[in-house]
Amino acid sequence: MAILRTRLAGIAAGLLALGAATGAIFALKTVAPVLSLGAIYVLAVLVVAIGWGTVYAVLVSVASMLAFNWFFLPPRHTLSLRDSENWFALGVYLAIAIVVGELAASARRRAVEAEQRRREATLLADVSAILLESGEVLAKIRRIERLAADALAVRGAHIEVESLRRPTESERVEELRAGERDVGRIFFARGDEPARDVAARLLPALASLLAVAIDRERLAHKALAAEALHRSDTVKTAILRSVSHDLRSPLTAIRAAGEGLDNASLELDDADRADLLATIRAATRRLDRLVANLLDLARLEADAAKPRPELWTVDELIARALDAIGPDADRVVVLSTDPEPAPIRVDARQIERVLVNLLENALKFSPEGAEVEVTTAEADGDVVVRVTDAGPGLTASELERVFEPFEWGVGAGERKGTGLGLAIARGFAQANDARLWAESPPGSGASFALALPAAERPARARA
Repeated sequence: MAILRTRLAGIAAGLLALGAATGAIFALKTVAPVLSLGAIYVLAVLVVAIGWGTVYAVLVSVASMLAFNWFFLPPRHTLSLRDSENWFALGVYLAIAIVVGELAASARRRAVEAEQRRREATLLADVSAILLESGEVLAKIRRIERLAADALAVRGAHIEVESLRRPTESERVEELRAGERDVGRIFFARGDEPARDVAARLLPALASLLAVAIDRERLAHKALAAEALHRSDTVKTAILRSVSHDLRSPLTAIRAAGEGLDNASLELDDADRADLLATIRAATRRLDRLVANLLDLARLEADAAKPRPELWTVDELIARALDAIGPDADRVVVLSTDPEPAPIRVDARQIERVLVNLLENALKFSPEGAEVEVTTAEADGDVVVRVTDAGPGLTASELERVFEPFEWGVGAGERKGTGLGLAIARGFAQANDARLWAESPPGSGASFALALPAAERPARARA
């Protein structure tokens, strides 16, 4: 149907151009010799050649010769000629018209081919850019289909990657092959297929791009799986190291103290019994903190630590954290620059956990008997709590690394703690829209700052 419409359009254009040229000669024959006006028919041939090709141009050339003979050369309204030079003139016109038509048609073919090659190059460049973007290949197919349809000069195209589906009665299919590899299939509506030469040139290149993208996506998935497995192995190793050291030590202490209390052969006075019970209580608290840290880390990584915010003051939360620490809280000095700090809307249990972990970390890395300083202040709409220890401080590379799970601090040549406290502290801080970072001014210990968004102060009740 499309071919028939093109042929009818070419015939109609030829007749229209022939009529226009004939009319122009009729209009000009009173001011110029008729034989010279015959060149106007060359313009008609040129127009048809550019638009519809050589075949239609030759037909218009012959028709122009016959029309010129019929209407303008004596004897008019017959196809016979009185003068021999008129035969020569008609022959020259016909030859010129055919040559000009062929040249014009050839130029048109080259222009069409150049435009087609440009569209193909643009398609391949655009498809390459699309496939280089992040995301799944299948999610980009719809965009590639639209570009392919435009380059193939069809109304629509449907690409199925790694498909063996057969076309329906209303479809026609072309294989997408990259060398010997079947990449997929591209479907067109029957009667709306692309030109064979264009499809043979373009589809293998399109298939190669899709094949490379699919392979890259599979390799990326394998790399992610390998990385996840590696990280999982690292975490498992770290947990085993933590359990083997940090569970064994308090369990050993509890067992030894319990056996001492249970041993009837030992003569223990009240002070000895009190020391053994204190050892059991301290080791139990250590075990309780370790288990709580592991559970908190699991909840944070599973995104299950949903806060329940309420209005609190930072002084109340610091007091709760000091109570949780126990006797070591005597080494903590709290300073406040605001006698009436702004309230904060947070989950008290989670922020208390943050402060406890920061204080325990500071006490752990400070020398025996040294004080830990806690300051509170308001700055830029935040209530900032800063915990500063008297330890060796942190290097620039450690300021962020200390918040990674199982990143152990090192002091006096040995490992200190499980490496979970600061990671949990940052996780709970972020869950409450707070910020936690580390600082290490030269010549002093490490300082950890917790910035909590200040809430509006409640209106005072009037007397």
